[in-house]
Amino acid sequence: VEKELSLVAELRYEHFFLTVHDIVVFARSRHILCQGRGSAANSVICYCLGITAVDPARMQLLFERFLSKERDEPPDIDVDFEHERREEVIQYIYSKYGRHRAALAATVICYRARSAIRDVAGALGISAEDAAVLGKSVDWHGRDFDATRQVPDLAMAPERLTQLHTLVQALMGFPRHLSQHVGGFVISQGPLSELVPVENAAMADRTVIQWEKDDLEALGLLKVDVLALGMLTTIRKAIDLVNSAPTAAAPLALDSIPVEDSRVYDMICAADTVGVFQIESRAQMSMLPRLRPRNYYDLVIQIAIVRPGPIQGNMVHPYLARRSGKEAVVYPSEQVRDVLARTLGVPIFQEQVMKIAIVAAGFSGGEADQLRRAMAAWKKKGGLEPFQEKLISGMRERGYSEQFSAQIYSQIKGFADYGFPESHSASFALIAYVSSWLKCHHPAAFTCALLNSQPMGFYAPAQLVQDVSAHGVSVMPIDVNESDWDCTLIYEGQVAPAIRLGLRQVKGLSRAGAQRLCEARYAGPYRCVQSLVERSGINARDRESLAAADALRPLSQDRYRAFWDVAGYEDKLPLFAGGQDWPDVTVELPIMLPKPSEAQNIMADYNSTGLTLRRHPLALLREHLRAYHVLPAQELAALKDGLGIKVAGIVTSRQRPQTASGVTFITLEDESGFLNVVVWPTVAARAPLVVREASLLGVSGRVQISEGVVHIIAHTLVDLSHWLSDMTLRSRDFR
Repeated sequence: VEKELSLVAELRYEHFFLTVHDIVVFARSRHILCQGRGSAANSVICYCLGITAVDPARMQLLFERFLSKERDEPPDIDVDFEHERREEVIQYIYSKYGRHRAALAATVICYRARSAIRDVAGALGISAEDAAVLGKSVDWHGRDFDATRQVPDLAMAPERLTQLHTLVQALMGFPRHLSQHVGGFVISQGPLSELVPVENAAMADRTVIQWEKDDLEALGLLKVDVLALGMLTTIRKAIDLVNSAPTAAAPLALDSIPVEDSRVYDMICAADTVGVFQIESRAQMSMLPRLRPRNYYDLVIQIAIVRPGPIQGNMVHPYLARRSGKEAVVYPSEQVRDVLARTLGVPIFQEQVMKIAIVAAGFSGGEADQLRRAMAAWKKKGGLEPFQEKLISGMRERGYSEQFSAQIYSQIKGFADYGFPESHSASFALIAYVSSWLKCHHPAAFTCALLNSQPMGFYAPAQLVQDVSAHGVSVMPIDVNESDWDCTLIYEGQVAPAIRLGLRQVKGLSRAGAQRLCEARYAGPYRCVQSLVERSGINARDRESLAAADALRPLSQDRYRAFWDVAGYEDKLPLFAGGQDWPDVTVELPIMLPKPSEAQNIMADYNSTGLTLRRHPLALLREHLRAYHVLPAQELAALKDGLGIKVAGIVTSRQRPQTASGVTFITLEDESGFLNVVVWPTVAARAPLVVREASLLGVSGRVQISEGVVHIIAHTLVDLSHWLSDMTLRSRDFR
């Protein structure tokens, strides 16, 4: 710590650390969860000030990754706050320093394919409908725009399409407009407008600098990143729910959660991590049974290893082979052993690359950080070559083999595709463990908190509800007499709590309408739709939304009659507005209405709430699918590796990482679980619209089973979305 304090004093950054400390103290005074991450976790000062939660001494982290004299630039401190309460922190900064001294940095939004198509089409006089069709012909990340592609439902002359294509390609990557940075604050001693141009933001009570973060760094202006993290919101809400239980003993707090719980790691090793921070993606789930984390540092490695840097640097398979004992762990020297022993001789983190440059090639701490910055930017700007000669010659002088030197340099280049700093992964691993512990020991509270923190995370509410139901937690439907705005826990005579879905799940229901509904309910439960409308005063749209969601079922038997009841209500004319309330009874009319079928109810559930508590849609289709030899997810693990199979499921997510050489990873869901589908570029090229747009997908291919992880390698894709009729289903698509 003396070394850090000396350098901070020499560079005169004391005020910067104390400013961030003050912001963190404010957040905690308001019971807002927060945690520093990134390179700041390398600093003992940040740890002592409570900005970060990782002890650098325990983690053997590298301070030069955070701050060095040679770098000659201000440190970067990122602090995550609960995403629903970050605005409180932002407004505290404005109120303390004044909007004349504090402002958010800007970020430059550049053209991508879809935005370029939209703007170019408008300039060329092409209709918005045709522009929308063209936009859908591009993949969900806006890549691979091709004028020669035959776009259905589009009547446009080839010359016109070629002109559009040429202009779109010219605009790609060109700046389109300025937006707000996700949370980068600049705070000045005097008026900020004397240093940089500022303007009022589109959001109320915010000021924005017209320059982006790179410009600010070039000027040496200090920036504090006040970031939002949804999982912190979920953790705080889950802890509150646990403590509100009637049987709660000692209050649960973040720092009282038991560490290194074997049951938690058993759950993680089984890839039972839906909803858990950082290790919930399908790629992470596929790695968990192979890496099998059994302690906190294993979790640090798990989070970092499923990243483009380690994958491109060929570090994943050697690490797994050494961890499983299939490959011997060897070190070229004791100095390298000290750096790489915890990762079995494989450099997984940025700090390790920097330390190897120091101990094996004679770099100073500042030079090692310059290497780190160069390897992060060399694909775009180059500049790694000068370090190559210094690195290899330095290793040669110290007796290291050419093979080892070339291997290290190759792995350094791999980090250009985004490698995690150990400090960043260590910070995230803390949150990953806490969220895993809550899921393991309090699944109802954890899922309830997740639902109340949406939108966030990898999974939609439908998948979260299906997962918690599979863990034995009862989920109760939306009910106008029982549901609050948020989802709640119900303890009536049950050993484990049940989840009551909240009114927030009802599409189209206004927050104000839901609040009126709940407030009027204090006088007693609603007995009929007419009484509900009279007492709450909700408008026609809110009434129809509740009917569509089957939230009026206790009053109207089913959603068809609920629609009839709300449609039959007429608002009182002003002349009669002050009259006596309607009696709390319904006058039955001799109207015979058909009851909705199970399939109609399931379809309406998805359309109105995004999920269903009835049977999964694939369960209704299973008999038909069996006739075509389509297998459910639960039967795949028992099959022989390489066997040809057919599967089908609702598309829940699509991923096409830039480092995956064009491979698309699709996650399907059926009534028994998830299916991981790998689509090679040649297969995707035969059915591009099916890959991008299908909501129900049939796959013919072969099963691949390795170390308990099951994938389907697709050969043929079939869009079965028409089987779902008008059901609205949306996947979550990621890079």
